[in-house]
Amino acid sequence: MISVLLADGHDVVRVGVRTVLQPEPDIEVVGEARSAAEARPLIATLRPDVLILDAHLPDSSGVALCREALAMKSDIRCMILATDADDEVMSQAIMAGAAGYVLKQIEASSLVSGVRLVASGHTLFDPEAAAKVVHNVEERRRMHEVVAELTPQQRRILVLLAEGISNRQIADRLVLAEKTVKNHITGLLAKLGVSHRTQAALMASQLLEDGVVPRPAPPADDLRQPKGSTNGGPVPPHPRGQAPSHAPGRSR
Repeated sequence: MISVLLADGHDVVRVGVRTVLQPEPDIEVVGEARSAAEARPLIATLRPDVLILDAHLPDSSGVALCREALAMKSDIRCMILATDADDEVMSQAIMAGAAGYVLKQIEASSLVSGVRLVASGHTLFDPEAAAKVVHNVEERRRMHEVVAELTPQQRRILVLLAEGISNRQIADRLVLAEKTVKNHITGLLAKLGVSHRTQAALMASQLLEDGVVPRPAPPADDLRQPKGSTNGGPVPPHPRGQAPSHAPGRSR
């Protein structure tokens, strides 16, 4: 008997899935949840074989709950139920360890066979979409390896590229010469295997999302040297009650 737990924020969807699965002699719907908060204790106590999860739960995502469920029960099989074919969500589902990703428009008979398929240890993903996701995963892995070889200064510049700011602004932010920044960016593009800074900026955005590189601290404007300062810094205020000193030989 394949035990199934449903987690979907829409009553109609849960009723529909249960109606399709319940008549099957080898499938039993052991529980239902409207949210991740409701699903967590049910997963822990019922220990279902298959978990059918809405991609977008009211309080979480199906991918996040899948990851949590696998931490509770490593052999649980998660099937993400989505309203559309979202490559990014499918990629996240594969990375989280989901066994399947199907659309809510799936035919009843296909849903039944899909549950049996993932319960038996197989996966259920659209082949073309899955191939694209695998390519994206490989590309991300390559990017991570490249970033590991960058110098700390190159990493900082790469992250600032994601903000879409100019070389002059990057130079101001890092207190570098603009020519130095330009040289760093040329080296970055070569290492990343791209020809335009826009491509590098997109890669940097993805790396920020993956947590591979840290987000930059906000610019500390108060630490920069104000115009007109002397001796490399601002003139300190005079002590109260004292007049400013003057250099010898100068008249007041």
